[in-house]
Amino acid sequence: MGYGELTTTDEVLEGVRLDDVTAVVTGASTGLGLETSRALAAVGAHVVLAVRDAAKGEAALATIREQLPDASVEFGVLDLASLASIREFAGATLGAHPRIGLLVNNAGVMYTPFGHTADGFELQFGTNHLGHFLLTNLLMPALLAAAPARIVNLSSGGHQGSDIIWDDPNYGHREYDKFEAYGQSKTANILFTVELDARLSDRGIRSYAVHPGMIATELGRYMTRDDMRALRDRAKQAPAGGLPAYKSIPAGAATTVWAATAPELDGVGGVYLADCQLATPNPWALDRASASRLWALSEDLVGQRFEV
Repeated sequence: MGYGELTTTDEVLEGVRLDDVTAVVTGASTGLGLETSRALAAVGAHVVLAVRDAAKGEAALATIREQLPDASVEFGVLDLASLASIREFAGATLGAHPRIGLLVNNAGVMYTPFGHTADGFELQFGTNHLGHFLLTNLLMPALLAAAPARIVNLSSGGHQGSDIIWDDPNYGHREYDKFEAYGQSKTANILFTVELDARLSDRGIRSYAVHPGMIATELGRYMTRDDMRALRDRAKQAPAGGLPAYKSIPAGAATTVWAATAPELDGVGGVYLADCQLATPNPWALDRASASRLWALSEDLVGQRFEV
């Protein structure tokens, strides 16, 4: 089947079965994360929905079970802006699920006002990258136990907005730019994918970075009208010459589930995907030296080494 920008999750998963696979999806209470969780549960996966709020977790389970009464789903509370919360969630998840075949790092924040995580990191870089960096490495024993396994990191075409700002990733002494900060965090998602795949492909774990497209979800809750005007102006200067058309949520989550399940991606990893096919990011996002450098920087920031 020829997939494209309008392909939906259910179309990608037609004929796929994920029985006996445990999947962890972050940011799973709404939007793309909820749809990804529903779609994976619909084809037999046991899905752990990682959510920031227990009430939203209960609501998400109810939404899925309303459509899929027999779905095998649970939730756990995870705040990616808190290293302590990440460690608590990872410990509980490893205790309950010694084998995890699929990790979807879907959660994120976008264009936030200047702020910090609980541990003092710039909010977008800290949540979108460092939180998932720590979570992924803490869950690695279960991923290795389930190999072959896949890790899907949600990035964005917004990575074009900035390379890693190596001398000041947390805006300690520079003026904050919300678009640049988001771009940096999304570049980090791709570089993390590249390094994960380089370190783990020979042990049966492949990693993919995904651009879901433009979708109207709660991710845009911080955007003002001025922000939208600024974003359109920036997009006009980009090679595409403007913003893409909006996708539906099932179409937006399709590339995620394609990355998670497509047999044609067997033997392929460390790549950037969009519209259910291989895509080409900015060259800075695939630089192997930068990927290795980001790993070392991330270990320093979270205060833990990961020899994988």
